[in-house]
Amino acid sequence: MAPLKIGVLLSGGGRTLENLVDEINAGRLGAQIAVVISSSPDAYGLERARKHSIEAHAIELRRHRGPRAFSEAITRSLRAAGVELVVLAGFLKLYLIPFEYAGCVMNIHPALIPKYCGKGFFGHHVHEAVLAAGETESGCTVHWCDNEYDHGPIILQRKVPVLPGDTPDTLAARVFEEECKAYPEAIRRFINGTS
Repeated sequence: MAPLKIGVLLSGGGRTLENLVDEINAGRLGAQIAVVISSSPDAYGLERARKHSIEAHAIELRRHRGPRAFSEAITRSLRAAGVELVVLAGFLKLYLIPFEYAGCVMNIHPALIPKYCGKGFFGHHVHEAVLAAGETESGCTVHWCDNEYDHGPIILQRKVPVLPGDTPDTLAARVFEEECKAYPEAIRRFINGTS
C-alpha cells in the first residue's frame, strides 16, 4: 500500500513535524510528508522540513485578502502536492476547510478539550491557564477540525498529572511527550480506517 500523503501546517519551531518524520523513518507510520506550509516565513519548522528534503514554503495571511483567500492558497498548495490528510502542527491561523478536505484535517491541542481551548489558547497560554485553575491533570487532544478553533470530534486524548511545583515549562514538556505518541496514533487510525 502506498504511504499516506500528509500535508503539515505549522507556525513555529516544527517539533511536531520532527516527531512525525522520526516516526515515518522508524517505520512506525506508513505515511509520507508531501508538503509543509507555514503561516510565517520565519518559522524554524520550514528549516526542519528543508533539512529532510520536504517541500516547504510560507503562505502568509497578510499577503491575502482575508481568511478565505489565505485558505484557498493553502488548499491549492495541498492539492498540488497530492495531500490526502492535513495535519495541523502548531498552526496559529484559522484554515477554512474546503469540501474536498472535509473530514481529512486533524489538529493536536495541548489540553483536554473541551477545557482550555479556542482562540487565544495555544502554547504556554494553555499551560498557564491549567496551572492557574489548580487542575490535577492535563494532557493533549487530537481532534478532527471544522471551521472553529479547537472544535470538532475528538479522535483521542492522552492524560498527564499536574504535579506540585509544576511550571508552564515542566507541564508543557510532560504534555509534549504524550503528543509525540498521540498524533502518530491518530494518523495510524486514519490510515487503518478506525478514526
